[in-house]
Amino acid sequence: MASTFAVLADPSRREILDLLRAGERPVGDLVDRLTLTQPTVSKHLKVLREAGLVDVRQEAQRRWYRIRPAPLAEVDAWLAPYRRMWENSLDALERHLDAMPDDPTPPGPTPHHATPPDPTPPDPNPHHAASHHAIPPTSTPRDRTPHHPTPPDPTPHGSSPPAPSRPRTAPHEGNQG
Repeated sequence: MASTFAVLADPSRREILDLLRAGERPVGDLVDRLTLTQPTVSKHLKVLREAGLVDVRQEAQRRWYRIRPAPLAEVDAWLAPYRRMWENSLDALERHLDAMPDDPTPPGPTPHHATPPDPTPPDPNPHHAASHHAIPPTSTPRDRTPHHPTPPDPTPHGSSPPAPSRPRTAPHEGNQG
């Protein structure tokens, strides 16, 4: 049994078994469908064959492989108690969810939605002319730093700026032929 689990631990071997589930296949077909070389596929098939997970039959120059279900039935039998454990847990979850009310609102009176409070603090001196509703000062320390705005990009978005122009030069008069 442990050797079957060791054999199945390799993802390439599991992929080979997945391909063989559809039916018997020649080695060349397995190589074409896997990202493995032919010698590597042959080594994996040998391990699967020695573990009793696949059978091989020779037809002329071709070897055809198929799954042997008996060792997989042993793995399935070993997994059965774990499957029952999961089924019991899932059944308990289903019963719990079925017992929950379908209405997502909590039981009790309908909550009243109050208007949110005003986030501005109350004016400590409501008679003062410069209350919190007054216009803020126009100059802050951040505003006193020199600011040099970047000129706008003259090119429309998605187009390249024009290539810089070269000064035009007169053709050379001495090399005309």
